[in-house]
Amino acid sequence: MYLEAEMSENVLIPPEELHGEGLKLQRSVILHLLSDIFDKKATKEHGYLLAVTNMKSIGMGKVREFTGEVLFPVTFKCITFKPFKGEILVGVVQKILKHGILLSCGPMAIIFVAAQTMPDYHYVSGEDPIFLNDRRSKIEKNGEVRFMVLGLKWVETDRQFQALGTLAGNHLGPVSW
Repeated sequence: MYLEAEMSENVLIPPEELHGEGLKLQRSVILHLLSDIFDKKATKEHGYLLAVTNMKSIGMGKVREFTGEVLFPVTFKCITFKPFKGEILVGVVQKILKHGILLSCGPMAIIFVAAQTMPDYHYVSGEDPIFLNDRRSKIEKNGEVRFMVLGLKWVETDRQFQALGTLAGNHLGPVSW
C-alpha cells in the first residue's frame, strides 16, 4: 500500500530562475520537482506520488541550446500509495447504487464493489439508499467499509487507478469505530 520508492526525474529550470548562488538554485530545482510531481499525480509503476522524503542528488545541468533552459537530472525518494490485488483496505462510501457501491480510498477515487460480491447484503432503495444485511449491519453513504482488492486497472489518460473490490471474506464490511 504505502511504499518508499527511489525515482529519477529531469527538472527543467527557465533562465530567469537561474541564480549564481547554490542555495537559490537548489531551491528552484526542488520547487520545480515538487510541481512536476504534483502535475504527474501517479505512475503505473509506483502508484500515487504522495511526498518527497529525501533528495539523493541533483546532477549537473545541461543548457538547452535554443531556449536557454537548464535540464537537471534529480534522484529522490518518494512515498507512494499503490494498491495490490488481494490487499485489504478501508474505503469511504461515495455512492450507493442498485448494483453496488462506489468507494474512495486515499488518493484512489474509483473503487467499485458489486452487489454480487457483498454476501448477505441487499439493496434498500429510498431517498438515501443503503445496503442492509440480516444482522442489521448497514452500508451507507460516507460510511467506512473494509474491502479486499480484486483487480486494478491503470487509466493513463486520467493518470489514476480504478479498482474492483469485494466484501466476501472474513472481517470485511462496514467499519464501526
